[in-house]
Amino acid sequence: MKREKSPEKVKAGKAVLVLEDGTFFIGKGFGAIRKVSGEVVFSTGMVGYPESLTDPSYYGQILTLTYPLIGNYGVPAYDYDEFGIPVRFESIGIKVTGLVIQELCTKPYHWASRRTLDEWLRSEGVPGIYGIDTRRLTKKLRERGVMLGILQVCEEGKEPNIDRLLEEVKSVPDPNERDLVSEVTIKEPVCYECDGRVRIALIDCGVKAGIIRCLLKRRVDVVRVPYDFSADEILEYKPNGVLISNGPGDPKRCAKTIEAVRVLAEENVPMMGICLGNQILSLAMGGDTYKLKYGHRSQNQPAYDLETGRCYITIQNHGYAVRAESLEKTGLKCWFINANDKTVEGVKFKNGPSFAVQWHPEASPGPYDTEFLFDEFLKRAEKIG
Repeated sequence: MKREKSPEKVKAGKAVLVLEDGTFFIGKGFGAIRKVSGEVVFSTGMVGYPESLTDPSYYGQILTLTYPLIGNYGVPAYDYDEFGIPVRFESIGIKVTGLVIQELCTKPYHWASRRTLDEWLRSEGVPGIYGIDTRRLTKKLRERGVMLGILQVCEEGKEPNIDRLLEEVKSVPDPNERDLVSEVTIKEPVCYECDGRVRIALIDCGVKAGIIRCLLKRRVDVVRVPYDFSADEILEYKPNGVLISNGPGDPKRCAKTIEAVRVLAEENVPMMGICLGNQILSLAMGGDTYKLKYGHRSQNQPAYDLETGRCYITIQNHGYAVRAESLEKTGLKCWFINANDKTVEGVKFKNGPSFAVQWHPEASPGPYDTEFLFDEFLKRAEKIG
């Protein structure tokens, strides 16, 4: 009888990334030996791969990192703060479907490193490919737009069946047609108590841990609720304000969240939206959203304040945007635009306490220049206290 190899002893061999347009890239595999499909996207961030890989906004996506060397400072341990929030990650567990990089570092050096990137991906069942021309891949995604793809890592000594994969990729399901937020939100409310001066209800659409950390360090109580909670269920906690988090996928799939936010707006509850939250707030007020060609995924997106003329460098991770002309029929006005492509980067009520931004003011990774927005939100929430 032939004995099967244990997963720990099976080595990764060749790997292939196949795109829906028929392009394929052959490289070396790392991480888990398996085949996955998803939306292939790219991020131009130079650092922060532990945070990016655990960002729930990447759920359903095969992430390409354009920076050439990845893994050089290893992967830290899953440590938690006093509230049970991960200290160095944005959630517990890798959320990307697969990872694409140019060069893999197998001998990292950093005081907090506990394992290699290869070991981390393998332990969580996530495949990766390296040794391909990520510049060529990124240029293709910029020209044609994000595409569906298949990433397969083979066992050492085995060959991927390219012809079969090229046929299979034609029928890969689009993850954006699923309600991805329902797959990353919490199932039951969680309370973080710190005898705070105000209480904030956090609608979890796939919230990054950095957002929770930014609230808690300001000594406010946080009630984290599932994305499909109704306005009445949220108001039972008597919050002074509501924060609508980031998350993956098409915002229009979040019908229950949109309806809850619409009712909360009628009740004049101060709200702050982040990333997906910006789109949900706009949809709730009668605006519209659309899919960007290749999205904004980087740590240097310029957000221009239309009121002050000041430009902030921000971290972003989104594939959808608010349609600017749709705001004319709403009670919202455009607050920020992207200095590169003039897309909507932030909205605020013309007459009301709520606002939202398309970027991540909590950073993790990225610049902390706009963390003051949390203070502005809490200032508005305190008036309700």
